[in-house]
Amino acid sequence: MRSKPTFPRMEQRLVVRDGESSDVVRIGDPHSPWRDVYHRLLTISWLGFIGLLGLVYVAINAGFALAYLWGGEAIANARPGSFTDAFFFSVQTMASIGYGAMYPQTPLANWLVVMEAFVGMLFIAMATGISFARFSLPTARILFSHYAVITPHNGIPTLMFRTANKRRNRILEAQLWATLVRDEITAEGEFFRRFYDLRLTRSHTPLFGLSWTAMHPIDPSSPFYGESPESLAAENAELIVILTGIDETLSQTIHARHSFVADEILWDHHFEDILGWTADNRRAIDFRKFDSVRLSKQDANGHS
Repeated sequence: MRSKPTFPRMEQRLVVRDGESSDVVRIGDPHSPWRDVYHRLLTISWLGFIGLLGLVYVAINAGFALAYLWGGEAIANARPGSFTDAFFFSVQTMASIGYGAMYPQTPLANWLVVMEAFVGMLFIAMATGISFARFSLPTARILFSHYAVITPHNGIPTLMFRTANKRRNRILEAQLWATLVRDEITAEGEFFRRFYDLRLTRSHTPLFGLSWTAMHPIDPSSPFYGESPESLAAENAELIVILTGIDETLSQTIHARHSFVADEILWDHHFEDILGWTADNRRAIDFRKFDSVRLSKQDANGHS
């Protein structure tokens, strides 16, 4: 085993378990998130999006309520100086409810109603458009195994991991990429976070409906060649997996991401079989065993 430099152990992944990219601290980044508000509104959580819409809605109505109060006795049948009445009148105006108990009674109030109706129309249009865009974003329901394993296959040590389509449809023209990321020191003593593409036995399939066990033979050309669990952990190694394809229902490209760190790559283990047949001779996949692994035969016999 060749000697390698050691690095501080890092716990942060490039790709976290749910497939999202990890949050990297950007020091001195000149880009302001407010310059890309649309993208941020599409990527925040639904809870955050609904909360932000509610906050903006209340802020707009509160602003117009203050404007009505500034206009004096602008609202008929409203209590003098009552912010609550002015606020609820603003809500009725923006929503075009028109209960009739309160109405504008000055020229200034009428002009404020015109402005608020226009602002309300824009707000509803933008909120509806962004909500539709969020609903229509193509998403993948891809399941990845909790572990990757290294086990002999046809006499060659082979890295394997599983993926499956959780939806009851097909993914067309599915492609799979696997990349090993690890820390290295160059001959000049410079630190690099290197990316190595892994050659898979099968990296694409025209029809992905059940499960897919990806395999990478560890031969002398493999970046895993000569490695060990300890060396991968010392190099902060991470196996990044990306799957893309076309959802046959949506006719849109979807993608999914996953990663395995060194502790999640099990050596001398193999996966339990999950494909089988039902009693009425239909193909079946047993998701209960999807993450099940066991020691390879040679390891169990003490010959690894």
